[in-house]
Amino acid sequence: MLLRIRIAAKDFLCAVLDITPRVSMDSLHLIHVKLLAADLLSLTARHTSPPSFVRCGRTVARAEVVGVVVSRDRREKFLRFMVDDGTGCVPCVLWLNHQYMNASSSSGALDSDPTGEMALKMSELVRLGTLLRVRGRIVMYRGATQIAVRDVVLEKDPNVEVLHWLQCVHLAKECYDLPPPSA
Repeated sequence: MLLRIRIAAKDFLCAVLDITPRVSMDSLHLIHVKLLAADLLSLTARHTSPPSFVRCGRTVARAEVVGVVVSRDRREKFLRFMVDDGTGCVPCVLWLNHQYMNASSSSGALDSDPTGEMALKMSELVRLGTLLRVRGRIVMYRGATQIAVRDVVLEKDPNVEVLHWLQCVHLAKECYDLPPPSA
């Protein structure tokens, strides 16, 4: 009921103000879409502000991938790594510079910055050969699609990778590849 009211209100405001809505009512742009690397890397980029990505006519902004870490490059402000799921390698970047943005502590400790602490803990999970679940925003950097990491989970059960594959195939067939809902 609430969704119908929101849709009606959106349509009314767009008609009164004679504008087109910027973000569709399609809920795919609000969730972490489970994708295989090949699907993520084949998304169509829209050159809008902020940049957005399209899969079968539906806007996708966030993704979740599961795979093995095959490269790792730690810098002062970020950790860049690649996750291989068997269909391709997804470049990922985990920003560590939260500690530099919050320099309120004279000792340089991260006691007052939980975001910085979480980023450092997540960076410790990223080791070559580990199986990870990575979630984050899909971004373009120098013309390449990558994930700006929001969270990293170390997966201990190797069956998680196969389950992720099955979920990706099922969701593509039943949800992601369907035409977008009419506005």
